[in-house]
Amino acid sequence: MIRPPARAAIDVADLIRDGLASAADATALQAAAQDFAIRITPEMRRAIAPGAATTDPVARQFLPAADELLSDADALRDPIGDARHSPVSGVTHRYPDRVILHVTRVCDVHCRFCFRREVVGESGPLPAAELTAALAYIAATPAIREVILTGGDPLTLSPRRIAALLARLAAIAHVEVLRIHTRVPVVAPARVNPDLIAALKLRLPVFVAIHANHEAELTPAACAALARLADAGIPLISQTVLLKGVNDSAAVLAALFRGFARNRVKPYYLHHCDLARGAGHFRTTITAGQRLMAELGGQISGLCLPRYVLDIPGGYGKVPLTPDHVRADGGPGRYLLRDHRGGLHRYLDPGC
Repeated sequence: MIRPPARAAIDVADLIRDGLASAADATALQAAAQDFAIRITPEMRRAIAPGAATTDPVARQFLPAADELLSDADALRDPIGDARHSPVSGVTHRYPDRVILHVTRVCDVHCRFCFRREVVGESGPLPAAELTAALAYIAATPAIREVILTGGDPLTLSPRRIAALLARLAAIAHVEVLRIHTRVPVVAPARVNPDLIAALKLRLPVFVAIHANHEAELTPAACAALARLADAGIPLISQTVLLKGVNDSAAVLAALFRGFARNRVKPYYLHHCDLARGAGHFRTTITAGQRLMAELGGQISGLCLPRYVLDIPGGYGKVPLTPDHVRADGGPGRYLLRDHRGGLHRYLDPGC
């Protein structure tokens, strides 16, 4: 039996060495890896069932595939409109009372469906001058009450950097809540150490949003890391992407959401897969997702049930995929989506 190495897999040779790919597939995998680099932590390597790399739900999220190279006419380089709503470098201001702060481009894993794949891995932390300008924008905009740290993955930064950044944000009088979107507690749980936990404890509430898509990712080490955060009084919520071949069944989603609840993580968002390049083979249809949510409503408690949402292309924000916000627009897969301002947007579901 092949033992997972102590370092991340970062190229096709690593995948072949670890028994995750065949040498016969190296050319196709290398082409996909040139478009978007490979990165899989040892913890996620251990979560992949031996000998099942082509079907395993964890492997499918992180291993490059020839399907990524298929033409996808609906794909977008900026699926959720980050750039369109960026008043200064590093900031996305899409809603009046909250902003996204892109603090780093680095992630511990590279998800093959990533909607920021065009920029993830390009560089490290936001440069100091750009960070100062971003914080100045937040300080000069009193309507901003919540700052959402993302990237990349903010928790790949050192605890020292995280503590310094959070202290600067906490010093802005009108900022009331901070939120950090991360995969680190699941994919690199050893990073959740006393120094990191100390950095996250402020006078302001710091919510940590945990990204996981299948119960198999909630390894014993990941559960222990989540327990360390919860025991420290840090509120935990979750986000999950609905992915074909990974979690597109009510039973799989129910197991994941119950797993979150057992680990004191409130299921928060189930995202419809964005129109990212190379992710067409992961997309379900909206109808299928709505059917799954209806099934889940009869199987799990409201405590375990997230909101099913779609980010409207072009930067118009998230819309719950419910009848109040979505209606048919003439034919199969054609919808009108109503954004938070009441605007209507046509959406053609590529899965149809």
